[in-house]
Amino acid sequence: MAEPYKLSLAEAAAQIRDRRLSPVALAQSLLDRIDALDSTLQAWVTIDREEVLNVARQREKELDEAGPQGPLHGVPVGLKDIFYTEGMKTTACSRIYADFVPTYDATTVVRIKEAGGIVLGKAVTTEFATADPSPTRNPWNLAHTPGGSSSGSSVAVATGMCPAALGSQTGGSTCRPAAYNGIVGLKPTYGRISRYGVVPVSWSLDTVGILVRTVEDAAIMLEVLAGYDPHDPGSAALPVPDYRQEMKALHRPPRIGLVKQFFFDRASPEVRRHTEEAAQRLALAGATVEEIGLPASFDLSHSCQRIVMNVECAAFHEESFQQRADEYGPRIRASIEAGMLVPGVRYLQAQRLRRQFRQEMMEMVGRVDVVLTPATPEPAPRDLTTTGDPVFQSAWTSSGLPTIVVPSGLSQSGLPLGIQLAGLPFQEGKLLAAASWCETALGTRLWPPDYS
Repeated sequence: MAEPYKLSLAEAAAQIRDRRLSPVALAQSLLDRIDALDSTLQAWVTIDREEVLNVARQREKELDEAGPQGPLHGVPVGLKDIFYTEGMKTTACSRIYADFVPTYDATTVVRIKEAGGIVLGKAVTTEFATADPSPTRNPWNLAHTPGGSSSGSSVAVATGMCPAALGSQTGGSTCRPAAYNGIVGLKPTYGRISRYGVVPVSWSLDTVGILVRTVEDAAIMLEVLAGYDPHDPGSAALPVPDYRQEMKALHRPPRIGLVKQFFFDRASPEVRRHTEEAAQRLALAGATVEEIGLPASFDLSHSCQRIVMNVECAAFHEESFQQRADEYGPRIRASIEAGMLVPGVRYLQAQRLRRQFRQEMMEMVGRVDVVLTPATPEPAPRDLTTTGDPVFQSAWTSSGLPTIVVPSGLSQSGLPLGIQLAGLPFQEGKLLAAASWCETALGTRLWPPDYS
């Protein structure tokens, strides 16, 4: 039997449900793994070990007395340190929030607990989930960035410190670090998961992200987290389907639209070759792969995303920035200052263009089952002063369409590479089905070097 920390979310939950693994044994295995790795990788901000074990013992008692309480029963989950946790610090890795202790849980945290999950701890983020690099290190090579802003969450999942973690994406902060660390990253449709109790960057862009090791794990987490929340004005009042059932409902190879335009122009030669080879492997496995083009509005999508993000970031931080500007990191400070200078007319034009862009992207994606692009322009850069380039994610975030990154191999330098798949809004089941098919066809499961 594998060490408990090596189990995927689905495997761990199944073993607990079948009484082959105790929640306490799993929690202890993860805590031991954190003790062995985190002094090197620096993925965690706050962990209350005794509370984790106490809740694990409670879950074990519940299992004996009433059976599993939900699909996450007894499974610890990591949280990016922007998710409110009652009685536990939520610092956003910033001096501004250094001593902030929320009085309530984020809706996502409530839903994890209701599903039987255990809050393992708070994972490192870049400051306020923006662009100033965090201290977290890439487990594949410590000299390379782990990505951002969900750096700690991604590294923790990649190295077996937790089977699942929550991230967020305003530009590329879930799918990019997932690719850099060799795991699965899901950014669902804007509004699919509540953001109530999540420290914002940009209200009209922020999307809760899921970081796991398999597509099935992503489906399980999405089913737990998705659903309308009256506390979140952007929350979609739509029913939550059985994502695992929909994931298994694709009874034929998918029709895949390969997008080379823009993405291949910005990708390194190695990433271009790797993406074409991955597409060829999928075609040989039975998929229909055809090249498709981008709408004309794509050309402005990145500048619109940046304008909206900066203005809304400035709006959220306006009061504290006036009092404590010198306590902000240089990159978030620059974003706030840039946002304060944008005229209202320009902001509204950016939002209008985003609506047009979303419609045109939906028309493009609707011609196939799923769209395929490289996940990142290059493997994780050898540069700890950057979190990497979000350019392959930001357009999808701006349009609000769901995307998922699936590991697809290693670069010549031994760093993870991935493919990115995109689908139609609120059709995550179809996207997960195609991603699961691709995951099986590619057969790539990555595990980084062991720094213990």
